[in-house]
Amino acid sequence: MKIERIKKGERIIWVAIETGSFTVLTGSIEPGYKKTDEVLTPEERATWELLSPLNPKMIIGIGLNYRFHAEETNAKIPEFPVVFFKALNALCDPGKPIRLPKKLLSYKVDYEAELAIIIGKECLNASKENALDYVFGYTCGNDVSARDWQKEWGGSQWSRGKSFDTFCPLGPCIVTAEEIPNPNGLKIKSTLNDLVVQDWTTKDMIFDVPTLIEFLSADTTLPAGTVILTGTPHGVGVARKPPLFMQSGDTITVEIEGIGELTNPIV
Repeated sequence: MKIERIKKGERIIWVAIETGSFTVLTGSIEPGYKKTDEVLTPEERATWELLSPLNPKMIIGIGLNYRFHAEETNAKIPEFPVVFFKALNALCDPGKPIRLPKKLLSYKVDYEAELAIIIGKECLNASKENALDYVFGYTCGNDVSARDWQKEWGGSQWSRGKSFDTFCPLGPCIVTAEEIPNPNGLKIKSTLNDLVVQDWTTKDMIFDVPTLIEFLSADTTLPAGTVILTGTPHGVGVARKPPLFMQSGDTITVEIEGIGELTNPIV
């Protein structure tokens, strides 16, 4: 099932994308959504605003998780997943602008196309064998990163450069887990304006989705609604020659096979 979160006036609802219609859902990620008798036509749906598909309880990022990305940045292949956190204020809806920092000025704001895991039930000490049982679904993510604040001025920690407002677009929808039995076999791409800058596959992850869930849930409870950003493939702006950073007036699109396109303008 593909699920959108949409808004009209003060009303926010979730809808299942059907053939030629949108069925209103009731419930939540935990214990789950159920279809109601209320249905929107495509014309009615067009009058609603598309939101990020959830309000996360936690946003966990993984760095250096694609082999070719580690190579392009001259980084050693990590022995364990490289973990950082993005603040919840960084959430950004599909179609809404990513805002370049002005007070803590950055000239090096980069795109990172990422597969986002959505944890569907409380998860503690999962194993690789049962890790996917905790996944509600997947969406597209963009781990927007101010490289100067991440690398040069962040005190050797990444969260400052990755947690500015609007630095975590998610969407356009959630695709539930049963529709993606192998999350490590998906094409993933990003396009800056008309230039395809990343075009690869999630097969290149150093730590696959079950391994990440096992590691992150070890002695650490992941509540339902946790979002895990699983890393980005090669082609990021900071590693290009010359570097290519996002500028006001640009548009960035993240596309993942079977999920859709997440597009945001830069202002």
